[in-house]
Amino acid sequence: MAITDFRANLQHRFRQAGRSPMAEAVFRSVVASSTTLVGDIDSAGTASYHTLAPPDSRTMSTLRRHSVTDYEHAARTVTKEDFRTFDYILAMDGNNLRDLLRVRNSVLTTGKKGSSSHAASSVSDYSARPIGSSGSGEKIAEVRLFGDFGPDGTIQSRVGGGEEVQDPYYGGAQGFEEVYEQAVRFSKAFLAYLATKGKAGGVVEES
Repeated sequence: MAITDFRANLQHRFRQAGRSPMAEAVFRSVVASSTTLVGDIDSAGTASYHTLAPPDSRTMSTLRRHSVTDYEHAARTVTKEDFRTFDYILAMDGNNLRDLLRVRNSVLTTGKKGSSSHAASSVSDYSARPIGSSGSGEKIAEVRLFGDFGPDGTIQSRVGGGEEVQDPYYGGAQGFEEVYEQAVRFSKAFLAYLATKGKAGGVVEES
């Protein structure tokens, strides 16, 4: 895969109205102002609640306060095809990380003769497995927490070992501001990781 064509999909577990649209909007804004490393960007939920609904009004007002005014989105549910389309699928918290890893595992095992799509017992079971291609040789997205990346271009050695984005839905405006701040930090850190990966010829040691 070319370093100039990374594709990222940011995932929220249920309503898909607050965290992941915020992350997508912020990530688009950061990418537009700083890099050509990233191609397609999208967000989706791991459950079908509020399909086609717009983002939470508090998400949109928070974005406007930070001069992000050109974002539009209709909620959708993640599909298995997303794992074949995107290079990275980034989860907001540990719960949807586990959900996404289970879907990824089912995609990886599809087409393997004599294999069964069994569920792993924990995130660590998945993190010990090789990331990359399915049994048919097709590229499969890497699944990580959005907060798994460090500002210096590093990555957590353990999948899901980074900072989670808490759901602001039941709180006040401050919760949405905190999600915005995290989205800015995590977007810049992820781009630093991609830049580091590019300088290393596309190979990164996760130790």
